[in-house]
Amino acid sequence: MTVYVFDGTMDGLLTAVFDTFDQHEQPESLLTTGDALPLFCDNVHEVVTDETKARRVWAGLEKRLSREAVRLIAVGWLSEMNDLNSPLYRYICKVFRQEASAPSIERNYADPDVLEVTNIARKVLHEQLRMKQFIRFQKAKDGTYLAVVSPDHNVLPLITDHFADRFNDQPWLIYDAHRHYGYYYEGKGRPVHITFQDEEAVPFSLADGKLRDEVLSSDDRLLQDLWRTYFKAICIRERINPRKQLNDMPRRYWKYMTEKMC
Repeated sequence: MTVYVFDGTMDGLLTAVFDTFDQHEQPESLLTTGDALPLFCDNVHEVVTDETKARRVWAGLEKRLSREAVRLIAVGWLSEMNDLNSPLYRYICKVFRQEASAPSIERNYADPDVLEVTNIARKVLHEQLRMKQFIRFQKAKDGTYLAVVSPDHNVLPLITDHFADRFNDQPWLIYDAHRHYGYYYEGKGRPVHITFQDEEAVPFSLADGKLRDEVLSSDDRLLQDLWRTYFKAICIRERINPRKQLNDMPRRYWKYMTEKMC
C-alpha cells in the first residue's frame, strides 16, 4: 500500500497531484501530517509542498475545466473539512487522466468524488449567503463599523467584496473570532487582511462580538435598542414557530446578532 502525506494546504494537495503523475503511481490513501498511518503500509511518500508544481497543476485545471468548476474547487477548499482532501485529490487526478476529447467530468454527479466536492462547495456557498444576511455591524466612536462572526467554514474571503461594494464609503472591520483574522476596509480601495497580535487588547468581545461601552457610539447604542424593540414588536405571538426560526436563522449565529443580544 502506498500512502501520500501532505501538509494540509491547497498547494500541498496540488503538489501531491503533480507527484502522482511524475512518479506514475496512484496512492491508496492521502493523509495530512499527523494522521495515523493505515496497517500494512508499504510505502509512505512525504509530499514536499512546491508552489511551482502547484501553480502548474492549477493552470492545467483552468484549461480543462470551466470557470465555474474551478471556482467550486476553490470554494470547497474554504470548507476546511478534512473529508474533502481525498475526494478532491481523486477528482483532480481524474481530470488529468481524462482524454482531451471526452466530455468534462465536472457535471458527472454519478462520480462520487465529483458529487462530494460539489456538495461541500455548495455548503460553503450557502453559509457565505447566510453571513451576508446575518452580519450585524456596530458603530464605534471613530466612525468604524465592526462585525464579529464565527462561521463553520472560512467564508470571509467570499463576502468582503459584497460589503466593500455595499458600504463603499464607510470604514468597517469584519473579524472571524474562530480563525483569528479579519478584513479591514478604510472606505476606499480593497479590504485588507488583518490579524491582532494581542486579542485581549481589542476593543470588542470575541465571545459575543459586542464593542466595549467606552468605544461604542452613543448613536449606535440607541439604534441597537430601537432595533431590539422593533424586533420584539413585530413578533406575532400566535404565529411563533421556533422550528422554522431555527431553520432560517440557526442558533450558532445568534450570539453576534443585535436583535438576539441581551
